[in-house]
Amino acid sequence: MIERRTFLGVIAGGLVAAPLAVRAQQAPGKIPLIGLLDLSAPDAARLNWWNAFRQALRELGYVEGQSIRFEARWGQGRLDRLPDLAAELVRLRVDVIVTGGGESARAAKQATARVPIVMATGGDPVKLGVVESLARPGGNVTGVSSLSSQLIAKRVELLRALIPKDSRVGILWDETPNSRMSMQELEAAARALGIGVHPVGVRGRNDFARAFSTAAGDRALIVVASPFMFTERKRIADLALKHRLPTAVGGREYAEAGGLFSDSVNYPDLFRRAAWYVDKILRGAKPADLPVEQPNAFELIINLKTAKALGLEIPPSLLQRAERPAPAPHRRYSPQPRLRRASGGSVRAGCGDAGGSSGHPQEPRSRPRDCPEHAGFRSPRM
Repeated sequence: MIERRTFLGVIAGGLVAAPLAVRAQQAPGKIPLIGLLDLSAPDAARLNWWNAFRQALRELGYVEGQSIRFEARWGQGRLDRLPDLAAELVRLRVDVIVTGGGESARAAKQATARVPIVMATGGDPVKLGVVESLARPGGNVTGVSSLSSQLIAKRVELLRALIPKDSRVGILWDETPNSRMSMQELEAAARALGIGVHPVGVRGRNDFARAFSTAAGDRALIVVASPFMFTERKRIADLALKHRLPTAVGGREYAEAGGLFSDSVNYPDLFRRAAWYVDKILRGAKPADLPVEQPNAFELIINLKTAKALGLEIPPSLLQRAERPAPAPHRRYSPQPRLRRASGGSVRAGCGDAGGSSGHPQEPRSRPRDCPEHAGFRSPRM
């Protein structure tokens, strides 16, 4: 269940602690090696997510080259490359593998049952088959689920406000198992709202021209977020504008590239949270004992420039889903995230405090390193 929604915006166009001492799980003098596995390509926007992960580790006291090392592997949008890349990281004897996207987590899980794996983002890991349950993952995988397959149903509701009734909506997806879960959620949501859907699959960069021609009879297009789609987000936005198709997408980067609107989690926050899991594991925790967390704060981004180009008037009901407007041309709204403890379900303001009701969590660097909670995330009940 999603406890609250926080809308962050409408768009028109650290302190480093001293190096940590020897980790409980590491041999004296050994610097932990962290493998990074991502199906996407290392463009500036995607690197921003991974930089958030590295920054969070710095705030936890790690210094690259002195108390931690990284080996990154990129799939460049090619799903068939992931098994070899995952196997390569295992051969390098990494201490932890951190994955970006559900397919990367699946590939890592298939490559090793020994090396701990931390998901920084991805769909339902239970349906993906990488954990036994969210509360008790079992095995060697844990981390953060981005709930992308559930959020796509919310995008149908938002899109309905922009198109005539009885319209058919196309859905652009990359024909991977992770995206198929989103497809199923979408179809169920559309049926409940009386909206017809038209699946349009792509498997490579050369499929987009055909896909958009196929979607010519649709009134709008929902793009299922994935590492491959992320890599191609600018191409998708340009083709959607050419074919006069309003697009609902996942992740603010899609809207910033020209998509009409995005409704999603804040992905850099998810990658920051993954650093907490890595720290716990390097200090001796087992992935099987660390519940998978889910975000409970979300952001809606509407690209007003794209709306104008499409001749769309955004309903006031969408524009008013805001809290604190900032100067034009951007209006940004900040979340007031809440925390849910895995054990009792009580809500509190921060970690290590007296449980005040201000709703403002402490900053990461003032939070105790053993803090089991994080602003904007919730753990499943045990």
